[in-house]
Amino acid sequence: MPYDTQRSASTLQQGSFPSALDSWTVEKPFPCKYGRSLSNVSQPNDLRTPDRLRTRETDMPTLRFLLAFLLTCVSWNLLADVRPLAAQAPTSISPDALKSQMDQAWAVTWDRFFQDDVQTFADYLSSYEPGQELAHLPTAEEVQRQYPNPCGYSTGMEDGMILGGAMLSILADRYEVTNQETLREKAKQVFRGLHRCATVHGVPGFLARNVCGEDRKSIYINSSRDQYTHGVHGLWKYYRSPLSNETTRSEIRKVLAAVADRMIEFVTPENDFDFCRADGKRCPLGICRMWNVQAHEAARLPMIYAAAWDVTQDEKYRQLWRHYVADAVKQSANPDKNTPAYAILQMQCSLELLNELETDPELKTSIQSVMRHLASIAEERSAHVAVRLSHKTSEEMQMLGPDWRQAEHWINQNEYANPQWGKYREVWHLTREAGEAALVPLMVDAPSLDKEQKQRLQDLIQNFDYSQNSSCGIIYHQAAYWKSRLTDNL
Repeated sequence: MPYDTQRSASTLQQGSFPSALDSWTVEKPFPCKYGRSLSNVSQPNDLRTPDRLRTRETDMPTLRFLLAFLLTCVSWNLLADVRPLAAQAPTSISPDALKSQMDQAWAVTWDRFFQDDVQTFADYLSSYEPGQELAHLPTAEEVQRQYPNPCGYSTGMEDGMILGGAMLSILADRYEVTNQETLREKAKQVFRGLHRCATVHGVPGFLARNVCGEDRKSIYINSSRDQYTHGVHGLWKYYRSPLSNETTRSEIRKVLAAVADRMIEFVTPENDFDFCRADGKRCPLGICRMWNVQAHEAARLPMIYAAAWDVTQDEKYRQLWRHYVADAVKQSANPDKNTPAYAILQMQCSLELLNELETDPELKTSIQSVMRHLASIAEERSAHVAVRLSHKTSEEMQMLGPDWRQAEHWINQNEYANPQWGKYREVWHLTREAGEAALVPLMVDAPSLDKEQKQRLQDLIQNFDYSQNSSCGIIYHQAAYWKSRLTDNL
């Protein structure tokens, strides 16, 4: 499903967070290990007096008191037994066990989600059968006629630039931890995919969401600021990593300069600060607007100029960065606490880049303050997501994505027809959000997770069956894991 910030389709609106008791009113197998069910347990709200304790009406106050006391004790014992995993006592998880889980997630990511023909990642799987995992992806003919919509929403081709940028960040962190030389080729592959998205269409500075694997050139013409945020952030991280060489750094300079030049040309008051579609037309959804936006989006434009300046040292980009950055940081100070986790992460990515390059001590302090505030928001989100995941069964967590062409329900978004995923969306979304929310607190300067945060991240990794999960969200689990390893927070 679409992850662009302006779409307001998120399930995480004000007041939507469930409490730990919300799903206790439903009788079903109580799950553990995010889908591996325990035996049926009667839920607390359905407690009934055992037959052997029933008695006739009596006027004996003492008997009534004792009966009430006994039932209270039984109730509390049952409550203790069925607490969600997030509330249970911490358990020790060995580093080797966590690494084994991440090795499985890594293999699944590259074997099932990665498209060798175009070197990009897809959003979801529609089959676990080898060779059929991505059979739902649009054909070249469908993409060329922009079907079902110019964003490629819900098709599996929607977030390739986001996922590629995120993977470059993971690779940079993992290499810093392990110095594995095999990661160099992986990083080069991911970069080639992002470079294809940035150049195959011949529109300078346009970062396509993904590229059709059938003809290796067709794209959907409506990108978004979210795609640009992760794309630019990942390319910048790769540029600064020892994984890159001078050849790739030269290509990154060209891509980031072209992106910044597109912002200069299109992001103007006359265009309502919209960088426009590949055909030069304004985006009707508002997802390409780069200024006069919400708090979590304000730093995106200066981060692009800052990245372009950092890799090219071109003075025009430095001036634009300095023109926008102070105001952007002020606008970023109070993001809505119900902002979706993907948007919080993208905001943190933009601020991480700005923080790294900032030389003004006062402004740098302000950026770091906002980043710590985002970390606290993400921590609260992480706790809620952990509870929601703990109530999912194995069947739910193994759910596959649909063939979007057969979707029963479609919505109209400013004349963009968008097929809906139904029940699958929540599983896909929770998988992704768990990793995104866990990653944000690890991106501040000198992060230090408390015992509960570390336990939650360990539980997330240990309890997932990555071999039977169809959401690209597993990429963010790996991002959180390697960032925690890098910062000594696991």
